[in-house]
Amino acid sequence: MKILVASDHGGFELKNKIFNYLKEEGFEAEDMGAAVYDKDDDYPEIMIPVAMRVVSDPENTRAIILGKSGNGEAMLVNRFPGIRAAVYHGGNLEIVRLSREHNDSNVLSLAGGFLSEEEAMEVVKIWISTPFSNEERHVRRNEMMDNIE
Repeated sequence: MKILVASDHGGFELKNKIFNYLKEEGFEAEDMGAAVYDKDDDYPEIMIPVAMRVVSDPENTRAIILGKSGNGEAMLVNRFPGIRAAVYHGGNLEIVRLSREHNDSNVLSLAGGFLSEEEAMEVVKIWISTPFSNEERHVRRNEMMDNIE
């Protein structure tokens, strides 16, 4: 499983820490940018290539994306068929677990402006380690989402 990591300025520092953690833990991780901090960058320019990569190999690729709130980034990538991005901005960690177990989320969008490094790392660990349940009802619902025309 390849894990792409990307952020605009709103989650830049946290993105680098998550990327380094993934590499240290032996994950096949790829930093998709931003490569340098730029307070005026535009997240669509960074997130569109990420979404395209996940869509091109959904069985083997997931992504962790960050922005200040994580909302705009998730809204953008969720426009791509086959992307199921979940947003986490703090609170109950069960939400992250359910995004994998029930929805088979393949993108995790984090609110870099609202999460501590410790909380973000815990979320990443849960998201990576939680498998999709493969329950028939969840498979059926995900297929419905993925096949909207």
